[in-house]
Amino acid sequence: MARLRHLDAQAVRDSVNLVRRMTPGDLIRPTPCSAWTLADLLAHMTAQHRGFAAAAFGHGQDLAHWRVRPLGEDAAAEYGEAAEQAIHAFAAVDGPGRPFLLPELPAVQTVPAARAIGFHLIDYVAHSWDIASSLDLPYDPGPELLAAALPLACAVPDGDFRLAPNSPFRPALPAGDGASTLERILTALGRTPGWRGPSGGRAAGSHQGSAVRDTTC
Repeated sequence: MARLRHLDAQAVRDSVNLVRRMTPGDLIRPTPCSAWTLADLLAHMTAQHRGFAAAAFGHGQDLAHWRVRPLGEDAAAEYGEAAEQAIHAFAAVDGPGRPFLLPELPAVQTVPAARAIGFHLIDYVAHSWDIASSLDLPYDPGPELLAAALPLACAVPDGDFRLAPNSPFRPALPAGDGASTLERILTALGRTPGWRGPSGGRAAGSHQGSAVRDTTC
């Protein structure tokens, strides 16, 4: 449990460090999540941190905690604050079996803490890559985090729920021969590792005409 929390915090803080490198003008950039700009993606990620933090304290059933809202003038600071809320909430969880109520999983809404934190971890490995790709920045989470994330990604069911509008994952894609661990994680979650936005990934405006198929998150 301690290792899982440590690696989740690493994944989350990787995303925070990437967000700190953006400028206000970057918020309109396309992302691998085809319907979302970077601003949309960050609003979603911020809401997820707040929702998971609430779930850690036994308040996951309150949908207000999960509601996506537009970010304010300092999007990076607002995102970083929400990220730390989730990290600190997970640190207070007293055991791997503590129930987390996750309303976005309608079939089985309550899951043990260890599984919920695993969901959060793999989500933020994927979303850190989304941010890095949107900003045309490198993303190297390191071998320990990748080794922990791969079985979590492969364990995500590949069913119809992935087609739901609010699903963070899409149907799995083939990884191909010689794929790296990160590429295997991404394809297991329905992402295209070679995604680039217009003009190599760091061009503002509409994502129409992307050289590589993007994925709806």
